[in-house]
Amino acid sequence: MRGPKPPVVKLVPRLQDLLEKISRRQTAAQHLVKRGRIILNASQELNNTQIAKVLKIDPNTVRTWRDRWLAAEERLCNGLKAGLSDRELLALIEDVLADAPRSGTPDTFEPEQLVQIVAVACENPQLSGREISHWTPRELADEVIKRKVVLSISPRHVGRVLDEADLKPHMSRYWLNNKRSKDPETFDAEVKQVCTHYLSAFDLHQAGIRLVSTDEKSGIQALERKHPTRPMIPGKVELREYEYIRHGTLCLFGNLEVATGQIIRPSLGPTRTEEDFVAHIRQTIALDPQAGWVFIVDQLNTHQSEGLVRLVAELCQIETDLGLKGKSGILESMKTRQAFLTDDSHRIRFVFTPIHTSWLNQIEIWFSILVRKLLKRASFSSIDELRQRILNFIDYFNKTMAKPFKWTYTGRPLAA
Repeated sequence: MRGPKPPVVKLVPRLQDLLEKISRRQTAAQHLVKRGRIILNASQELNNTQIAKVLKIDPNTVRTWRDRWLAAEERLCNGLKAGLSDRELLALIEDVLADAPRSGTPDTFEPEQLVQIVAVACENPQLSGREISHWTPRELADEVIKRKVVLSISPRHVGRVLDEADLKPHMSRYWLNNKRSKDPETFDAEVKQVCTHYLSAFDLHQAGIRLVSTDEKSGIQALERKHPTRPMIPGKVELREYEYIRHGTLCLFGNLEVATGQIIRPSLGPTRTEEDFVAHIRQTIALDPQAGWVFIVDQLNTHQSEGLVRLVAELCQIETDLGLKGKSGILESMKTRQAFLTDDSHRIRFVFTPIHTSWLNQIEIWFSILVRKLLKRASFSSIDELRQRILNFIDYFNKTMAKPFKWTYTGRPLAA
């Protein structure tokens, strides 16, 4: 004999949309996702047994959360009437679907003791004579007992205290001291200068000035898979051999012509010395010796070298005394050399991106294309094969994919 029909769950469209959002959200806790799906199925007039069969759970679980939702309907309706935002309604729904408070042994520690445990967790362990880089629950439990903060505490309990305080000593992230904060106006001016050149690239090209984004991609490895790659077939993805043989590395000096999006006069060699970069710039300019050239580069020391200054002076027929490196004149320091290389009156000049903003250099975008489309999955039996495959890819890219990047960034804040 069938039991009584379960009470019907009626969902207004807004609550249904929010429940569907919870049930689809990949970052949501699984218990919230499952309970949200129970309520959504209940609104389709399915009974508890049918829902349990669909979700592969116990019918009693379905009954519990149907009843819990129905008991909270008044709270949810009041929230809708009060004009709560979607964020506030989501929080309310998640509260309804959360676990009920569980009974258990009351906390054996006073608030003052918990605060002291948290304070110790925020200290450097080396201050306590512990030669470790970060606290573990076991080390922390031992330390608070040693300091007589508590008589005893288990590492597991310490872990719960850290969770409640949202402390994660086992985790860390890199950060970079923001150098622009020392002089934000200078930083913004340098960023704007680079972006202005990108936006005027076509006009410069029409005027006979070639704007080129230049940088090196060093340490490109010639890796050969020990066994051939197995091609994909229906139902199976491509299989690449895990083990490989190293055949050495190459450094690629790349030039992206901003106005056309093409890669021009690449250089490939084993090193990236000052001499290598000067030779690369020389061969690039030889492509169009009478044109004006503007190179966008980062502030690597080889991009502000004595050899580069002498090359620009030679090709621009500048007869000024350049001085001595480290002692006097234009060659005295990196600062004086950069001032010379950025001089607007020179036919060949350089524009430098601010420190730690290589992402402003368009050639970096192309390097990522090279990695994704060639280097990441290829196998190279020698340095020579690696070199030829890169050159072949550049030819293919120039014929089939090259076009100017649509540059929308013009400085803080991001504007597209």
